Amino acid sequence: MTFDAATKMEFLYTLRSKGVTDARVLTAMEQVDRADYIKGTFADRAYEDMPLPIACGQTISQPSVVGLMTQALQVSPRDKVLEIGTGSGYQAAILSKLARRVYTVDRYRRLVHAARAVFEQNDITNITTFTADGSHGFAEQAPFDRILLTAAAEDPPGPLLAQLRVGGVMVLPVGQSDAVQSLIRVTRTETGLDYDELRAVRFVPLLEGLGQE
Repeated sequence: MTFDAATKMEFLYTLRSKGVTDARVLTAMEQVDRADYIKGTFADRAYEDMPLPIACGQTISQPSVVGLMTQALQVSPRDKVLEIGTGSGYQAAILSKLARRVYTVDRYRRLVHAARAVFEQNDITNITTFTADGSHGFAEQAPFDRILLTAAAEDPPGPLLAQLRVGGVMVLPVGQSDAVQSLIRVTRTETGLDYDELRAVRFVPLLEGLGQE
């Protein structure tokens, strides 16, 4: 199965039917071939709206959830974005079409190396990938205009909130890893933090430290 015109049309129709309506987000998702980020057995299911397993016991999120999270983040072309949980690299690639610069961190070195290889293969030059404990963010490049977490925390991590600039937005799943979680949007204002609950989701947990692979 290839990401040809007919497949793209069906893919985009599914995204719209699930609530992804932002034109810039849809264009970005049309430009990024999800099949590039899925290896092995599940590659032929790349255009189905479902999460799929990747290396290190992680998953690539279903496209409609990627679209809804990206839409909620409201990325503008001059934004500097931090992503926690590189995974396959698919989400970062979509963010790279919308933002000026994307920094993405994962605790698994193997995933970071694989994602970096796909970015290079696709000539994506505005993503910086690195291996680190994502719960601490990336203080060297803070503050960020937008922060996206693709792993669930019990509460929004303090170090990440501290790295969000005034007017900045963070989108993340919050809740216990063995239960349904809530996707929330946090906006930093001059006076504090505003929280919006968006929808129920299910993500792998945000873990401290580095992975073994």
